[in-house]
Amino acid sequence: MPHRVEEKITIGVSSCLLGNKVRYDGGHKHDRYITGTLGNYFEFVPVCPEVECGLPIPREAMRLVGDPALPRLVTNKTGIDHTDRMREWAARRVQELESEGLCGFIFKAKSPSSGMERVKIYNGGGMPRNIGVGLFARAFMDHFPLLPVEEEGRLHDLILRENFIESVFVYRRWRTVLENPTPRNLVEFHTDHKLLLRAHSENHYRTLGKLVAGAGSTDMDELLERYQQTLMEAMKLKPTINKHINVMLHMMGYFKNVLSPDEKIEMLEVIEQFRNHYVPLVVPITLFNHYIRKYDESYLRRQYYLNPHPTELKLRNHG
Repeated sequence: MPHRVEEKITIGVSSCLLGNKVRYDGGHKHDRYITGTLGNYFEFVPVCPEVECGLPIPREAMRLVGDPALPRLVTNKTGIDHTDRMREWAARRVQELESEGLCGFIFKAKSPSSGMERVKIYNGGGMPRNIGVGLFARAFMDHFPLLPVEEEGRLHDLILRENFIESVFVYRRWRTVLENPTPRNLVEFHTDHKLLLRAHSENHYRTLGKLVAGAGSTDMDELLERYQQTLMEAMKLKPTINKHINVMLHMMGYFKNVLSPDEKIEMLEVIEQFRNHYVPLVVPITLFNHYIRKYDESYLRRQYYLNPHPTELKLRNHG
C-alpha cells in the first residue's frame, strides 16, 4: 500500500532549532534536517521556555543544580533562581498545548529547560553529572506520556530517527480513529498495522489483538484508552534485524502458492543479505512490494509496515 498523502502533522519543537534567535546569547541552533526535510511533512509549534516565561534576550546562562529529582534552575554567575517561574509557566504551557493537536515533540538536547535526558546537574561542589531532565521537558513528558518525543541530537542516529518519525505517523493515524471511535475503525486500524506492530513487539501485538477482539462488547472509552497505551508502549520498542526477518518470513507465507522456485530463492537470498548487513531494509521491502503488485496480494497491500512513512524521507536506506 503506498503511503497515503496526508496533511502536515503538527509537532512541537524547541524554537531555536527552527533558526529563531532566542538562545541566551541571542543566537539559534538551526537544524536544517528539521526545517528542510521534516518541514515538508510536519507543521511546527515552536516553544522557547526561557523567553516564553518572561526572560530577556540575551540573558545570563542557566543550569540545573541540587537534587536530580527536583533540581533548581539558577543562573550561572549570579545564582538567581528561576525554578518557580519556569515550573509555573510550564504547567500553564502544557495545558495550552493540548489544543494544538500535537503528535510529537523535538527537544533541544542538553538544555536545562528542554533537554530530554542526560542534562548536566551540578552538585553543591560545582561538579556536574549528566543525569538530569530539563524542567519544561519533564513537565511536557509527564503531561503527554504517550506522545513520541526526541532530541535533535539523537535524530542523527538513523535508527532513533526512523523510530521517532514512524511513531509520529502512527500516532497521527491513531488520532483519526479517536476522531470517529467506532469498533469498525479500531479493527481497521489494527489490521492495517499488524505487521508494523509485530516488528516492534510481538507481545504487545498479541495484547492489542486481544483488546480488539473485545470491540463491540467492551466499554469503548476504556478499550480505546487501553489500546492507545499499549500501542505507544509498543512503538517505543525499536525493531531489530531479527524482528524484521520474522515479519518478512511471515509475509512469505502469503506467497507460498504463487511464487516460482526462483522467486522464492531470490526472496530468501535478499532476506539473508539483510540479516548479514549487506543490504538495507529498503531492499527486501522493495522486493516484497513488487510481488504484492505482481500477485495482487490484498492483505499485504494494506499493511503500513511496507510503507510506514513517505519514501522521500529515506528512513529505511541505512544499513
